[in-house]
Amino acid sequence: MPSLNRRAFLTGVAASVVALPARGAPQMGPRVIEARAGKAKLGQAETDILGFDGVAPGPVLRYKQGQELDVRLVNKLDLPATIHWHGMRGENAMDGVAPLTQAAVAPGGAFDYRRKLSEPGLFCYRPSVYGKTPELIGRGLKGLLVVDEPDPLPADHDLLLVLDDWRLDAQGKIEGAFGDASEARAAGRIGPTLAVNGKAAPATAEFQANSRVRLRLANLANARIMILTFDGVQPFVVAIDSQPCEAFEPVRRSIPVAPGARFELIFDMPATEGAKARVLLRGPNNSESEILVATAKGARAEKRGLIYSLPSNPALPAEIKLNNAKKIDLVIEPGPAGGAGWVINGAATNGYDGPPLFSVKRGTPVTLGYVNKSMVPLAMHVHGHAMRLLHDLDDGWEPYWRNGVIVPAAKTKHVSFIADAPGKWAIHDDILEHEAAGLATWFATV
Repeated sequence: MPSLNRRAFLTGVAASVVALPARGAPQMGPRVIEARAGKAKLGQAETDILGFDGVAPGPVLRYKQGQELDVRLVNKLDLPATIHWHGMRGENAMDGVAPLTQAAVAPGGAFDYRRKLSEPGLFCYRPSVYGKTPELIGRGLKGLLVVDEPDPLPADHDLLLVLDDWRLDAQGKIEGAFGDASEARAAGRIGPTLAVNGKAAPATAEFQANSRVRLRLANLANARIMILTFDGVQPFVVAIDSQPCEAFEPVRRSIPVAPGARFELIFDMPATEGAKARVLLRGPNNSESEILVATAKGARAEKRGLIYSLPSNPALPAEIKLNNAKKIDLVIEPGPAGGAGWVINGAATNGYDGPPLFSVKRGTPVTLGYVNKSMVPLAMHVHGHAMRLLHDLDDGWEPYWRNGVIVPAAKTKHVSFIADAPGKWAIHDDILEHEAAGLATWFATV
C-alpha cells in the first residue's frame, strides 16, 4: 500500500460532534491537571465523581509527534494518586506506577511528568496506585491522550470515544464496595450503566453521506471486556494499542476490546440519506446495546478510494528471535479461600513491593506464557513495551503489536517482546480488581 507521506493530507478535518473536554490554549510551563471531585450526568440525577480537572473522562491531551509532554498532577483528593501514561513505551521514571516507579502523590501533593512523545498513537492516562486503582478509576479518573502523526490519514471526521460503565444506586450515586473479594476473584466490577464520553450511551452524531470517519476508541472501564460490532458500515482497523498495523477488516466486523485497550478504525458513512452507522456492544444471550449511532445527513460527499495504512513504527523490530528469548510462564489461578485473591506460579505476590519475577539485560527477547487456570478471562498487560501475540499452534505471530492480551478462561496465551527499555516494569491484569487482589508482578531490565 502507498505510504502516507506520498499523499497530501485533506485539510479541514472535522472535530467530533461527540464532545470531550478539549485541551486548553498553549501555555508556558507545565500543563496543570488537578485530580479532584466533580459531577457527571450519567442518568436522571447528577453523580458525584472524581475526575481529572473534575470531569470524567478528563480533558483530552493532544500533541504532535516529537513534542514534549509536560504535565503537573495536583492531587486534591483524599486518596493517593499518580498518572500512568497507559500504552507509552519506555521512560520508566515517568510510568506513574506506585510504589514501583514512584511514590504515590499524597493528598495535597504534586508531581511533574515530562517525557518526549516520540511515537504517535492513541493513549490513555489514569492513576496506578497498587490497591487503590479500582476505586480511583471506578470513580472517574481517566482520560485520553492523542499524539498525532505528522501527516494524518485523510478523513473528514476525527471521532474520539471513551467507553465506560458505572455502577450507580437508585439515587444516582456511585456504589462503594470497591474491595469486594468475590468480585476480585471473579470477573471484576462491571456496572450496568454504559457511558460514552462521560454520558449515558449511546452517543449520537450526524455526518455527511459517504464522508470518511477516523474513529479512535478506548475501553476505560474497570473490568468489562467489550465485544464491539459495526453495523451499516465496513470498518478497517489501522492501529491497535497505539501501534499502527496494516489496514484490515475485522472478522465479522467485530473487535474484542479489553479494559485499557485502544483501537483506531476508518470507515465511510453510508451513501443514503438517513442511513445509520452503528457500533454495538454484544452481551450475553445475543443481547446488544448501542454505543454509537451515526446518521448519514445531507448531500453525498464524493466517494473516496482505498483506505490506506498508517506508516509502521520504525522503532519496533520486523521480527523477534524467539530461539534466543528468555522464556517465562505465569501460571495464574485464584488463591485459596480466605487467602490471597490470586496467585502466580503457586505463590501469593506482594504486587509491586516484592522481588522481580525476572531480570534481563536490555535488548533481550522475552516470551511470556500466560497460563490461565481460572474460570474467568484475564486481560494481561506489560507496561512500557509492545508485544506480539504468538500463534497457539505454530511459531508465527499476529501481524500487529499489542500492550495487552485477553487470555480466555482455562486457556494459555503466549506473547513476545524485546526488553528494550531499562527500569522496573509492571506486569498485571488490566481487570483492575484482579490486579488489586494480587494479579500483579514486575520485571527488571538492566
